[in-house]
Amino acid sequence: MKSLGALAPVVFGFFALMALGALFPGLARVLDLALPFFGLIALGYACGKIFDFGEGGLAFVNVFIVYIALPSLFFVLISKTPLEKLSHPLFVLCTTAATATAFAIAFGIGFYARRNVPEATIEAMIGAYSNIGYMGPGLTLAALGPQAAGPTALIFLGDTVFLFAALPLMMALGHRGNQGFGAIVWLIVKRIVTHPFNIAVAVAVLAAAFSLRPPQAIGRMIELLSGAAAPTALFALGATMAMRPARALAPETPFLLGVKLIIHPMIAYAYLTLAGVDKLWVLTALLMASLPPALNVFVMASQYRVYVEQASGAILAGTLASVVTVTTLLWLIVG
Repeated sequence: MKSLGALAPVVFGFFALMALGALFPGLARVLDLALPFFGLIALGYACGKIFDFGEGGLAFVNVFIVYIALPSLFFVLISKTPLEKLSHPLFVLCTTAATATAFAIAFGIGFYARRNVPEATIEAMIGAYSNIGYMGPGLTLAALGPQAAGPTALIFLGDTVFLFAALPLMMALGHRGNQGFGAIVWLIVKRIVTHPFNIAVAVAVLAAAFSLRPPQAIGRMIELLSGAAAPTALFALGATMAMRPARALAPETPFLLGVKLIIHPMIAYAYLTLAGVDKLWVLTALLMASLPPALNVFVMASQYRVYVEQASGAILAGTLASVVTVTTLLWLIVG
């Protein structure tokens, strides 16, 4: 066990936010949404600093989140959604285009700073890859209700296809591997098709299309698992960040985080508004695009041994900055 002093900033932050809520009643609704959400991340971060159980200690927790809990959440919510509400190619096109635009802008910043395609690719991931798995469902459903389940799942599907395709292709262009084009295509297809979130979405869509319901006992178990998804994911996110090496930020990191936290949601809002998409779906996409860089960016950087420590620092800094940016966005939406 490490020093309990790591818990002091978390406690101070909670009391400070509660005091703000008392002084400004108009913020009460926003804080009711934001405090539990970021509070779980902060609690996980504090525990990661206090208890010395090593990064391997979270391995089974992450397996539970990625392969069991979050797929259960997607199934429960999407299988109850009418099929016509899940068929929205224009929405997927706009949100994926927004992610691709953010990716291109961040890649330009990274290449200008580093003159290195593989490093610029990881920087592009920092600017475009939102933490839509761990943070997305919890935030959108808390802020907008169960009607946000459909657009949340479609955003995940579209972004996963684009980002999982862009990373190996850009790394191949940067000559960071000896794989041929066929091997790269197979890797992309395998990652997309076998991802547990995408499998859960596909099964849920089939269930919605044919009005299928699991047996009562299994359905109850899936409901229980879905309830554990968001809090477990947020706690694990904080704990994982606490155990990852985070040193001095790269000079270009503030610009990359500006793309991720500000420009990306603005682009998504502009594309969807111009396309005339329903307001609830626009707000869902806005919240998803406003999320900080995903933890998967660190995993990808480690896989290619490129920009590893800088990616870890950017994820931590982006998550801390999102306390302000996402809370502000929630205030605007609630208002």
